[in-house]
Amino acid sequence: MSSALTDLFPHPIVQAPMAGGVSVPKLAAAVCEAGGLGFLAAGYKTADGMYEEIKQLRSLTGRPFGVNLFMPQPEYADPAAIDVYAHQLAGEASWYEAELGDPDSGRDDGYETKLAVLRDNPVPVVSFHFGAPSREVVDALHRVGTFVLVTATTPDEARAVERAGADAVIAQGVEAGGHQGTHRDLPETDGCGIGLLSLVAQIRETVSIPIIAAGGIMRGGQIAAVLAAGASAAQLGTAFLATAESGANALHKQALTHPLFVRTELTRAFSGRPARGLVNRFLREHGPYAPAAYPEIHHLTAPLRKAAAKAGDAQGMALWAGQGHRMARELPAGQLVEVLAGELAAARTALSGGGGVR
Repeated sequence: MSSALTDLFPHPIVQAPMAGGVSVPKLAAAVCEAGGLGFLAAGYKTADGMYEEIKQLRSLTGRPFGVNLFMPQPEYADPAAIDVYAHQLAGEASWYEAELGDPDSGRDDGYETKLAVLRDNPVPVVSFHFGAPSREVVDALHRVGTFVLVTATTPDEARAVERAGADAVIAQGVEAGGHQGTHRDLPETDGCGIGLLSLVAQIRETVSIPIIAAGGIMRGGQIAAVLAAGASAAQLGTAFLATAESGANALHKQALTHPLFVRTELTRAFSGRPARGLVNRFLREHGPYAPAAYPEIHHLTAPLRKAAAKAGDAQGMALWAGQGHRMARELPAGQLVEVLAGELAAARTALSGGGGVR
């Protein structure tokens, strides 16, 4: 990674931006203060809400941090398929005594307004999910001193990220929790994701920009592995979800290591876009029938997910988690960064032959 970007965070550890209230300012601040790169998630927030969180974070730390934006999505969903799915969810609405949401509540997530805020009030790093921004957008952020990162799930997407002028690509393996950052949501590619180590190696041979590896990473030894494969840093989400500073619902945190939730799956059940979560009742019952329709299905199911959380029913919540979820540690975020850095150092020593004969 370029030295200027590397200098922003002493440890090659990036806290993933987790939308939906998880990546709150106190979590990002704790990661930054410990020497990692903390992130705020602007997804599903208004531009004003994003700006308020930036101000809160700046009051908690003077270290560099990042803000993540969702790219606007094209209109391709079949309205009839959305109506059919809404009919299927009627029983859920009745059970939770909640109304289904309006699927036409907005498609661009306030993208242009958020960009305007970030140009007028620059932050050190901005990352993009669900596609690559235009070269003009990247250049505008560069002019105000902001580094730009973009998620890619294939080598071809990484090429698009490099063409856009980004400073680094976030290589997201299929192991990652939450939404896959695919640039185009193609139902025919469901289940065709690339594992992280293979993806990093393929992208390393495809582009010349630095790589940040993301997907199922929970230990320092795994960070060492992706660095050895060609990445310059690792991005961890699920590992930070369980920390005290995380804004995740307590039921979500508990579910990561609860014996009832033993595996994860990619599903469209909650949002209409592939996202990895713990397998629960809602995912099992509705996942096979959910259409490719994001953000329409996200808006449709939002009241159900909120009602389930209010009722204390983890079986109706979107429990986003990566494949390594059972390795989650309930540590303060700053301490977790320190532990990961220590594990990374030990793994590097062992890899270099400094671990001695055993």
